[in-house]
Amino acid sequence: MGRLGDLAENVIGAEIEKRFESPVLEGEPETDVWYRIPIPRGKSGDGSEYHIYIKKGRVNCTCVFLSGGGVAWNEYTAARPVTGGKVAAGLPNYYWNNLRPFTQIMNINTGITEIGNQHNPFNDWNFIVITYATGDFHVGKNDFHYIAEDGTEQILHFHGYENFTEGMKAGTAFFPRPDKLLIAGDSAGAFAVPAVTTPILEDFYPECKDVTVFSDSGQLNYKKWRQTAKEVWKTDPVYWEPLGSGNITVDWYRQLYRIWGDRIRYLYAGSPRDYLLSSYLNDVLTHQYGTNAEVQEEYYREMQRMIRSLKEITPKFGMFIYNFRNLRWFLGGTVHTTVRHKRFYFLTKSGKTMAKWLGDAVNGMVYDCNMDLMSGEDTGSDFMEEL
Repeated sequence: MGRLGDLAENVIGAEIEKRFESPVLEGEPETDVWYRIPIPRGKSGDGSEYHIYIKKGRVNCTCVFLSGGGVAWNEYTAARPVTGGKVAAGLPNYYWNNLRPFTQIMNINTGITEIGNQHNPFNDWNFIVITYATGDFHVGKNDFHYIAEDGTEQILHFHGYENFTEGMKAGTAFFPRPDKLLIAGDSAGAFAVPAVTTPILEDFYPECKDVTVFSDSGQLNYKKWRQTAKEVWKTDPVYWEPLGSGNITVDWYRQLYRIWGDRIRYLYAGSPRDYLLSSYLNDVLTHQYGTNAEVQEEYYREMQRMIRSLKEITPKFGMFIYNFRNLRWFLGGTVHTTVRHKRFYFLTKSGKTMAKWLGDAVNGMVYDCNMDLMSGEDTGSDFMEEL
């Protein structure tokens, strides 16, 4: 399975590189075209090149999207980056350490970033996609030495913060003063949203007054986040000092609200038995990578607590819960992230799609969807039906 997984990734990557890879931007961007912008000072986790993506829209609204791609919180996880073979074989794999062509399919032209879909409220928006391959929630500033699985000494370049800042400099040069701003992220990018919103607003978009922030699937309780951020990633103190509850996303949102209050809109989404994040939770709890019904139930209970904590920060925090079943049926659980997937347009039990809910929110109509899924009484799955 491992060899087949590596082969499949290599074949898909070669085809993307040959036929579909986005062009490098030269000069001014055309409307409705995705471009790569190489970031000379950027560096992926394995030391390879780093780039971002941008797309010019038709209205003066901009989405800064923070990509996901896993996390490394200690030497063990640092030594186990994602490969197609490890995923196929079910072996421990924690983060993407480079931006090989295969990763393009995770970053652009799907879900919220899809071009030409009449149901996408953000079809006409400008986009800056801050890609991610450093395992540090976009905030690291360290060259971390570790021993790889083959026994060799390696370095994981936790350069997420420099990649973020240099990427923002490149992207905002094309979209300098939006009327509306959405700062969104999925998976690792969801954790990062509350962390980097303040520098986005203070350093890049200080004039924008219409701001929404949105995290899709950013939950992993871990007692040592403060130690990881301070000693492993070596973040600035502004990122590790607020950490104390074990829920890094809640801690960062609490800090964000202290700074900005109700001047911005707050949104969170997730699925109650996330098969991937529950695999990470299993590793934290038992040092075993993989998901099962027991750890999915623990993840569900932690999600209930997380939602209560976010609502305590502000009752205006908008929630979208989705219950799409994991299509890898043998793993069980529910899916991981929706905002950059075709599921963005799938109806849920409430009769709402995430696309509709998020489009309403950026226009000032913030509300909750499918909160009954967190009551412990409803185990039915959402509709796999596209509008």
